[in-house]
Amino acid sequence: MRTRPDLPRMQKQAPTRAPLQPPAPVASPAPIAPPAPEKSAARKPPMMRQYDLIERVRAYNPNTNEALLNRAYVYAMKAHGDQRRASGDPYFSHPIEVAAILTDLKLDDATIAAALLHDTIEDTAATRGEIDQLFGKDIGALVEGLTKLKKLDLVTKEAKQAENLRKLLLAIVDDVRVLLVKLADRLHNMRTLAYMPLASRRRTAEETLEIYAPLAGRMGMQEMREELDDLAFRELYPEAYEVVTARLGALAERNAHLITEIEQQLTKKLADRGITATVTGRGKRPYSVWRKMERKGVGFEQLSDIFGFRVVVQTTADCYQALGIVHTTWPMVPTRFKDYISTPKANDYRSIHTTVIGPRNQRVELQIRSVEMHQIAEFGIAAHALYKDGVGTPTELLSRESSAYAWLRRTIEALAEASNPEEFLEHTKLELFHDQVFCFTPKGKLIALPRKATPIDFAYAVHTDVGNTAVGCKINGKIAPLTSELMNGDEVEILTSKAQLAPPSAWEAIVTTGKARAAIRRATRVAVREQYAGLGRRIVERLFQRAKIAYSDEKLTGALPRLARASLEDVMAAVGRSELKASDVARAMYPDYKEERAAAAAARPKAESGSGWFGLRKFKSLKFRVPDASGPAIPIRGINGDLPVHFAPDGGAVPGDRIVGIMSPGEGITIYPIQSPLLAEFEDKPERWLDVRWDSEDTVPRRYPARITVQSANEPGSLAQIAQVIAEHDGNIDNIAMTRRAPDFTDVTIDLEVYDLKHLNDILAQLRVKPMVAKAERVNG
Repeated sequence: MRTRPDLPRMQKQAPTRAPLQPPAPVASPAPIAPPAPEKSAARKPPMMRQYDLIERVRAYNPNTNEALLNRAYVYAMKAHGDQRRASGDPYFSHPIEVAAILTDLKLDDATIAAALLHDTIEDTAATRGEIDQLFGKDIGALVEGLTKLKKLDLVTKEAKQAENLRKLLLAIVDDVRVLLVKLADRLHNMRTLAYMPLASRRRTAEETLEIYAPLAGRMGMQEMREELDDLAFRELYPEAYEVVTARLGALAERNAHLITEIEQQLTKKLADRGITATVTGRGKRPYSVWRKMERKGVGFEQLSDIFGFRVVVQTTADCYQALGIVHTTWPMVPTRFKDYISTPKANDYRSIHTTVIGPRNQRVELQIRSVEMHQIAEFGIAAHALYKDGVGTPTELLSRESSAYAWLRRTIEALAEASNPEEFLEHTKLELFHDQVFCFTPKGKLIALPRKATPIDFAYAVHTDVGNTAVGCKINGKIAPLTSELMNGDEVEILTSKAQLAPPSAWEAIVTTGKARAAIRRATRVAVREQYAGLGRRIVERLFQRAKIAYSDEKLTGALPRLARASLEDVMAAVGRSELKASDVARAMYPDYKEERAAAAAARPKAESGSGWFGLRKFKSLKFRVPDASGPAIPIRGINGDLPVHFAPDGGAVPGDRIVGIMSPGEGITIYPIQSPLLAEFEDKPERWLDVRWDSEDTVPRRYPARITVQSANEPGSLAQIAQVIAEHDGNIDNIAMTRRAPDFTDVTIDLEVYDLKHLNDILAQLRVKPMVAKAERVNG
C-alpha cells in the first residue's frame, strides 16, 4: 500500500469506470427515464478515487507529475464542496469521470488537471487568477476556454448557445486540448443524462447530435462520435432506438456463427500468404443504421451491410497485399471500393473500404488498415502522442501532423466572420455535418467537399474571389449548371467574369458549405453597403454644390467624431439609408451652416411666391396632370399649374420618394427621385432645379410608374411566378424585357405601376422570397 502526505490512506482498487466503447446492442435498451433512487444506488459503480486516476495516467505515462494531479484533485474537490448533481452524486464525481475518459485517450498531465478543474471557474468561487497562481497559466487558459459566458445579454437561447460555442471554438484555435476536454465533458453528461429534467435532456441531446458528435467525427474520434450519436439518438427517438437495437441484437445472435466463420476464413487466408492480421466483425451502431434507413428510405431488411469486418495489419504495404488476396478470393461488388489511404479524409482517416461476396454468398464489407491507421481512426487527433515531451506544444504538434486540426483552424477562422451569433451557429453546423466527396481542379488539386456540394461550393473552396466572380462551370470537360451536384472524382473548372462584382444572393440557398454561405452573405452586405454609400455621397455633394460650400474628404474625416461614425463610408452609407441627413454632415463640417430651406422659410414666412432653389420662382401648392393623361391630377407641390409635368424615364417616381423637379424649356418639368443617377447630367445647371414634394393630403388612389429588375433562375415557369406575385399584390405590368446574363440566370426588367413606395417595396420583398429569384431591385434611373 502506498501513501502520500496530501492523499488520504486508502485501499488500491482497479478502476471501475465503464470503457469508452459502449457494449454491443442488446435486445432491450437501457430505460430512458431516470431510475428510482433506491434502485439506481445499487447499480451505480463507486466514484473513482484519487489513487485510481493516478494509476490510469501512470499506465501510459510513467513520468507523470503526480503532485500536480493530486493538487488539482484536492483543489477541485474542495471548491465544489457539497454541490450535488441531478443524480444525487457529489458534483465532483463529474470532473473526475471526465478526467478518466481522457486517460483512455492518453493525454498529458495538464489536460488531465484541466479536466479536474474545468467547472471550478464557472460553478464555484474560484477565479482565473487563482488557477494561474496554483497551477500555471497553461492550465488556467485551458480552464478559461472551457468556461461558459455567464453574463450574456441575449434574448434567445440559440444566441446564447452560439456565443458560447464561438468562445469554445476560438479557444480551440489556441489549444486543441480545450476541445478534447469539452468532448469528454459532453460524453459524461450524456452518459448521465437520464437524471436531468425532460426539457434539458432534449436540448442537450439535440446539441450533441448537431454539434458535438459531428465535431468529434471531424477530429477523427470515431469511437467517441458513435457513442455520442447513440446516446443522443436514444434520448430523442426512444421508440426508434428500441426497435433498431432489438433488431440488431436479434440479428447478431442469429448470425454469430457466420461472423466467427468469416473471421476465421479471412485470418487463415491472410496468414497463408504471410500476413499477420487481426480480423474482427462488428455490427453497425443503432444511430448509423437508423440514419441510413432514413436517408435512403429503405427498411431494415434491405440493408446489406449491417455487419462489417475490420482487418488490421502491420504496414501500408500489407494493406494493399491483403486487398489483393481478398479480391482474388471472393468477387468484388462494383462501386463499393474506396481507397482512403491514397486519398485520406479531411479528418486524417485512412483505410481501404471494399465489399465482396463472401462465404455463404453473404455480402461482406471490409475495412483494411494498419495498426497506426487504426489508432487514428478510433481516437483521431488524440492518437497523436500529446503527452510526450520535447515535441513542442500540442497545438504545434497537431499543426504539423494533423490535417484534421488544420481544417478545424481554417474553418473556425472563416466562421468567426459571421455577422451574428445565429449565423455563426448555422455555418458551424453546415461545416460539421456532412460526409465528403472528392473533386479535382483542372491542374489536379484535390478539393474535399460535403455531399450534395455544388460547383459554387467548389469555387469558394478554391478561393473567395473565384466564388464571387463565378458565372459558369465545366464538369469533366462539359458545360454544366452551377447548381449541379458534384460526385466523387469530378474534375471541375470554374468560369469567371470580372463583370460580376458580387454573387447572386440566391446562391446562399443553393450552397452546402458554411464558407460559401458566409462569403455570399458578406459579399451581398458589401455590395448593398457600397450602393448606399454611393447614393449618400451623391446626396452630400449635391447639397454642398447648392449651398456653395466646399466639400473634401479630409475635412469630413476630421468631423467624424461629431457624427459618431468610424469612417467616411459609414457616413455616406448612413445618408444613403436616410439614417443621417446631408445637412447634418454639413453642420458637422461647418458649425455655422444653416439649412437652405429653413433659412428661406424664415426670410419669407408668408410669401406665396419668390425665389425657390437656385433663384427659381417657388409656387404655392397646385395639382397638375401628366400631358395626354386622362387620370386625376398629380399631387405635387411647388410647380406652376401652366407647366406640363413628366416622370423621369427609366424608373419614374412614386409617392414616398424624395423628389426633385428639373425644368426643361419647351418640355415642362420632369420629376426625378433624389437617388436617380440621371440627375448627374444637371449638376452643372443648378438654375434648372426645382424644390418639389408630394402633396400628402391627396387621397385619390393613383398608380405611378416604377421600374424593377429581377434576376431569376432559368427554370420553367419562373416568369409566370414573377408575374403572379406582382398581380397578387395589385401591381400593374406595363412592359417586360429579358436578357440572358449567364447560363443559369436571366435578368428581367419590368416597368410596372404602383400606388406608392411602400406598395413597391412590398412587391420587391415578396419577389425576393421566391426560391428562383436571386435578386429583385428597383431601378432608380
